[in-house]
Amino acid sequence: MVKILDTTLREGEQTPGVYFNIHIKMAIAELLDQIGVDIIEAGHPAVTPEIYKAVNEISKRETKALIGAHSRSLEKDVDLAIECGVDFLGIFYCVSEERLVHHSKNLSLAIDQITRVIQYAREKDPEITIRYTPEDTVRSPWKNVLTAASEAAKAGANIISIADTTGYMIPGTERSMYDYIRRLKDELSGMGLYPEIAVHCHNDRGLALANALDGFRAGADIIDVSVMGLGERAGIVDLASILAVLSKDFNEDNRWNLKKIPELYNLISRFSGVPIPANFPFIGEKAFTHCAGVHSQAFIQNPFHYQSVDPEIFGRKASISLDHMSGVSSVKYSLEQIGEADADDELIREVLNNVKTIGQTGRVVDIEELKYIVRYLKKKRLKGQKIKNEG
Repeated sequence: MVKILDTTLREGEQTPGVYFNIHIKMAIAELLDQIGVDIIEAGHPAVTPEIYKAVNEISKRETKALIGAHSRSLEKDVDLAIECGVDFLGIFYCVSEERLVHHSKNLSLAIDQITRVIQYAREKDPEITIRYTPEDTVRSPWKNVLTAASEAAKAGANIISIADTTGYMIPGTERSMYDYIRRLKDELSGMGLYPEIAVHCHNDRGLALANALDGFRAGADIIDVSVMGLGERAGIVDLASILAVLSKDFNEDNRWNLKKIPELYNLISRFSGVPIPANFPFIGEKAFTHCAGVHSQAFIQNPFHYQSVDPEIFGRKASISLDHMSGVSSVKYSLEQIGEADADDELIREVLNNVKTIGQTGRVVDIEELKYIVRYLKKKRLKGQKIKNEG
């Protein structure tokens, strides 16, 4: 079964302007644990004293999830992470030729540093789970990545993470995450090495989810995610999206408490200052709202005519939008919701005309406003009848 690593508290805080106070970080970690993610990457303790404190306090909570920390390939970073009592340590060092030149190192010297730091961490805490990430993996020379990954595994790394740091991969092309993971697993196993493989996919081309699923199909053991895909630039894989697809399309059902997802997303949105787009898959306000007349009519007969995912898995309900696109079926359905199922054809037509007029201003008529429209039209009809009778 694939594992989910949520890095909202680390990668997510790399979204410009996003910072979570410690009491909010605790609430986020609690909800992630209730949802059932396997690893919570709580931060990089070397960055600020506040992050160190948060990682330390989260690590002391009783959780089913492993609590992780981020670390450069430096002993001082490892010391801070282990002081926090984390279960999981993510060590990164880029082995692209350009970055090696930048650090004034050749591959041999870089691997010496990587393996030394991994061995140091293993000696400091023999039980800790260690991940090594060759940052910008997929744009680095294959020889460099394979050598660094194999030596890291020999030094004691449990996990090798394939980082598509710039969202470079494209499914079905020569830059395929599926092919990359298959090749890496095959070559490592040929050396007698069997570390777990993680994928960390950025969304610069809008393909993070597709690339993560490619990695999963190729045998990746861990997928990195964040809430709303928060992270550097265009972010990474969205937590809700990957869990929904894995649950319903890849037989990973009943592993996660998806009904906690809306609460988590509302919390993150509020305290990150990042709004949830109305059309965001699964979680957006309009994700399960049907609008056009044909769509709405078919939805009323059978929701799955125009839905492939049941909103109930997230504790949500589908709805009908009343605006300029609405038809008679939408109005009838909505009138039933407010106890007006016996409305005659004339009233239905009048309501529909009002709804379309309002919709053309760019506004949607909600259930509460529909009640006012019906009340107004009924009173208008009664007044008209009264005048007629008096006349």
